Amino acid sequence: MRVLVAGIIGGIVIFIWGALAHTILGLGMVGIHQPVNEDATLNGLRPGLGQQAGIYMVPSLAPDKMSDKGALQLYTQKVQNAPYAFIVYMPQADNMTQMGPQLGRQWASDTLAALALAFVMGLAAFSFGRRISIAIAAAIFSWLCTMVPYWNWYRFPLDFTLAALVEQLVGWILAGAAMAWWLGRRAR
Repeated sequence: MRVLVAGIIGGIVIFIWGALAHTILGLGMVGIHQPVNEDATLNGLRPGLGQQAGIYMVPSLAPDKMSDKGALQLYTQKVQNAPYAFIVYMPQADNMTQMGPQLGRQWASDTLAALALAFVMGLAAFSFGRRISIAIAAAIFSWLCTMVPYWNWYRFPLDFTLAALVEQLVGWILAGAAMAWWLGRRAR
């Protein structure tokens, strides 16, 4: 029960921190820019990508063409002067200003992550400092496993990647402190 309560506390703290980090500090928008000509960009998406929602990288080379020397040479020539884009594509956009479902999913995700962390923090009679250290290690671990590969393989901007580190590290230090405090309380 103590771990469950600690996870709920941590989920609330990380959710509130995420809201502040995005709305007040702007960490969620670091590295994200507005297109120079949004209408031209939007008008080119459907003819270029079709009707299948998904993730697209352009220019691209189909995996089955990686061993085809001719296709590889054409791709290499193409990328010399072409821009690069990593596109999360939906042929019919959602209204991103209607955030109710997204906020619910975010709170659930934050709480599940906090429950997993609270479980690890509660495994032994760790000190407050060790529990915070576990939270810091978990934040860095998750960033290294997700955001660094996105930067490395998909060319996510470095400033975006570093802002994600700040958001995760500060958030999990705060949530970790709240959970460590709760887990360290004496049972009454």
